[in-house]
Amino acid sequence: MFWELLLAALLFILIDHYYARMQNRELYARIPIVSKIPFIGCFIVLARFQPDNLHLKFQEFVTRFGKSFCAPVLRSGLMVVTADQHYAEVLLSSQKHLQKNQLYWLLRGWLGDGLLLSHGRQWQMMRKIITPTFHFKILEQFVNVFDRQSRILVQKLNAYGDGETSVDISKSVGLMTLDVIAETAMGVCVNAQNDSKSDFVQAVKDVTNIVATHFIRPVLAFPRFFKLLQPQMFKRQMEGVAVMHAFTEKNIEKRRRTLQAAGNTNMEAPMTDVDDIGLKPRMALLDVLLQSTNSDGHPLTDAEIRDEVNTFMFEGHDTTTSAISFCLCRAADCQRKLFEEIRDYFGDDTSRAIEYSDLHELTYLNNVIKETLRLYPPIPVVGRWLREELVLLDVTLPAGCNVLILLWQILRDPDVYPEPERFWPERHLLHNARSSAFSHIPFSAGPRNCVGQQFAIFELRTVVVQILRHFELLPMDLDVHPSIKIVLRSKTGVNVELKTRIYA
Repeated sequence: MFWELLLAALLFILIDHYYARMQNRELYARIPIVSKIPFIGCFIVLARFQPDNLHLKFQEFVTRFGKSFCAPVLRSGLMVVTADQHYAEVLLSSQKHLQKNQLYWLLRGWLGDGLLLSHGRQWQMMRKIITPTFHFKILEQFVNVFDRQSRILVQKLNAYGDGETSVDISKSVGLMTLDVIAETAMGVCVNAQNDSKSDFVQAVKDVTNIVATHFIRPVLAFPRFFKLLQPQMFKRQMEGVAVMHAFTEKNIEKRRRTLQAAGNTNMEAPMTDVDDIGLKPRMALLDVLLQSTNSDGHPLTDAEIRDEVNTFMFEGHDTTTSAISFCLCRAADCQRKLFEEIRDYFGDDTSRAIEYSDLHELTYLNNVIKETLRLYPPIPVVGRWLREELVLLDVTLPAGCNVLILLWQILRDPDVYPEPERFWPERHLLHNARSSAFSHIPFSAGPRNCVGQQFAIFELRTVVVQILRHFELLPMDLDVHPSIKIVLRSKTGVNVELKTRIYA
C-alpha cells in the first residue's frame, strides 16, 4: 500500500507540474526556468544559495538566463526573479501590487503588522500617520541627535586612532545607530555605545541574526520545524523578541502617562525621558502614534503602536549601520577630495555642531553616498506577492506569484552604468541618458518605498562628516565580502584603520 500511495503522489506531482507548464508556457517562453527537472529541480538550485554567495549566484543566473528568470514550485509556488528595471518600474509603481513577498512573513513574530508587513487599509492608515514624522522640520531636529551620538562614536573610536590598529567599524556604528533609533523612535536612551552588553542590545543582535538565517533556509520559516531542527536558536529568538516587546511596551505605557499628565493634545510633547541631558523638545515616533487615531477615530491599540515602533527600530538600525559602514569603507578611496570639501565648509573647528542646513551643501559627499548606495544597497533584494495578475509589456505574471527584484543587479547594470563595478562618485555629476528614475533605487521606489530614507541619508551624511573631521581612513587590511542576511553585511566585517587627524 505504501508504494502505491507514493507512486500516486509522484504521479500527481508530475501531472500538476505538466499542467502548470502548459498553463504558463507563454510566460516560460519569456522568462526561463532555472531548472527543467520536475518539482525537485528548483529546490536543488535554491539549495546552493547561501548568504555569502547570494549576490554572486544571482549575477550568475542573470548572465545565464537574462535579466529575468523563474523557479516554479508546484502550480501555486511560482517565483519570478528580475533585474529588469522596466519590470521593476511597473511593479513598484503599481497602486495595486503592494503586498510584500511571503518571505517577509518570517519577521511577523517580531514586527507583527507594522508598516513593513501590513497591507491594505491597515498599511494605508499607518503610512498616512507615520509619513509626517519624516517632515524636514522633524528631520532638522533629529540631526541634533545624529550629531551628538556620532560624537560619542568618535570618542569610542579614539582608542583605535593610532593608525596601526584595524577595527571592524560596523560594530561601533551598529551601537551608535541603535542609540539613534531608540531615541528618535521611542524618546529613550538605551546607551548602547556605553553599555553594549545590556539585555535589550543583545536581544536586537540575536534576533536580527537569527531572522536573517530564516531567509536563506525557508524550512525554518515554519515554527514547528524551526523548534525541532534548531531548538537553541528558536529559544534565543523567542527570548530576544520577548525582551524587545517588553522594553517597547514598558516605554509605551511610560510615555502615555507622561502625555496624560501633561494634558498634551497639540502634538508638541517634549521627550522628558531625555531632557535631563539637555535635549530640546521634539517629537518621537512613539509620541505621534500615541496621539493618533485609526480610520474609525479610535486611538491606536498598544499592539499597533508596539508593532510600528519595533518596525522602525528594525528598519532604522541594521540598514543604516550597513550604509554607514560601507560608505566609510569606500570613502577611503576618495578621501582627499572628500575631506577638502568638508574642511572648506566647516573649517578646523571640530567642535562645531553639524546642523541640518549644512548637509545640503556638501555636493561631493552626497555623490559619494549615492555611489556607495549604488554599489552596496542596504537591502539588496525586495519582493512582492501578486494578489492578482501583473501585466508587463511582453508578459503577464499570474496571481499568487512571488516576485523578487534584484536591486543589487539593477544598480550594477552595465546597460545603464559604464564600468558598473567601479566606485566613481563623479558619475552622478554627469548626464546619463540610459538612466531612469528606476535605475537608482537603493531604497526601493513607488508607494512602498522606504518611508525613512531621508532619515537614513541625513544620519549617513552626519556620521561620515564627523568621522572624517576627526580621523584619516587608512587602506584596509581586509576587503569586504558581501553577505546578504536580509540586510547587506560583510562576512569579514568592515575593517578600517584610523589615524587621528592633526590640523596644521
